[in-house]
Amino acid sequence: MKPARHRKDRVVLDTSLFVNPDVRSAFGGSPTEAIKEFLVIARKIPALEFYMPSSIFKELLNFVDQRELPGSLLAVLHQKAPSKHEMTCPAFFLYELIDDIRDRINKGLRIAEKAVRSAGKVDERELIQNMRKSYREALREGIIDSAEDVDLILLAKELDALLVTVDHGAITWAEKLGIRWLLPGKFKDYLLSFIQDGQSAPS
Repeated sequence: MKPARHRKDRVVLDTSLFVNPDVRSAFGGSPTEAIKEFLVIARKIPALEFYMPSSIFKELLNFVDQRELPGSLLAVLHQKAPSKHEMTCPAFFLYELIDDIRDRINKGLRIAEKAVRSAGKVDERELIQNMRKSYREALREGIIDSAEDVDLILLAKELDALLVTVDHGAITWAEKLGIRWLLPGKFKDYLLSFIQDGQSAPS
């Protein structure tokens, strides 16, 4: 009787791992170099499977030189859209999302009111810059605000995978749904720990 095969642990990657200059530096100076270095390491770790939502993979291709990408990219980094019609989400997800959006709209209104009251008292350019910054923080930080963000979370949930992203909104909702997550700055150390523990493929 053959021994049961252990299921590989799955990892879902966000574009920020390769695109954000602050987090990709561990892998390379450019998005293309970062992907190539990731592939060198990932091929040595048969215990892990790597995924990226199709929508995010298409977004990633806008930042890289596709001519330099090795063919092994598609074999190592699997593109998969979440099973949107088969998956179910708990009702609290919708309720909390609505409450969050309502709170953010109210914050945006208060920021606009404050800016109107300040009109004529401060420099117009400074007023607009401060209003944009406050408005962006109130309405966009810590929220999922794109279809790509939703794909990222749903795919990680579907695969019971580790989510690697720097997006605070995705992290916030990953925690609400019980999804494991890791900041990209620690991702290379995470990968190397498998190699150091002897779980790498033979060279």
